[in-house]
Amino acid sequence: MDSDRSVNRVCKHRSVAADGRIVCAKITLGDNQVSPNLCRNCPAKTIACHHLRFSLQKSSPSAIVVRYINGRTEVWNDEPPSVSFLHAACAAKIAPINSPRECIACSLRPTTLPQPQVREKPARRKPEGKVVPLPQPVAATG
Repeated sequence: MDSDRSVNRVCKHRSVAADGRIVCAKITLGDNQVSPNLCRNCPAKTIACHHLRFSLQKSSPSAIVVRYINGRTEVWNDEPPSVSFLHAACAAKIAPINSPRECIACSLRPTTLPQPQVREKPARRKPEGKVVPLPQPVAATG
């Protein structure tokens, strides 16, 4: 399971369960299955601070079943699920955190997010000699 997390560069808490579901280890209340859209809206990702200690809760909106008089039935479920902090605290300040807004002005928070490492390409050798441009073909007009 740890090898799955090392391959995943998006979030260290997201992994693949034995049954094939993509799950978040930090969701302790609610279904822990996640999607890329749900991870994009994670409050911990917004804060992006190594002092943050947290657990998440996933809330899924209730579907509404509508039955028409002609016998047709529809299920209305327009809102996507969301995640929010169940418990969160700053390990450096030893203080609770209720929302990501509390961490924005913190002086301990890193100012830039870590960027993935990019391998540098070796410098190209310039060809020796003179480069002569070739004449461009001209379209005939008639």
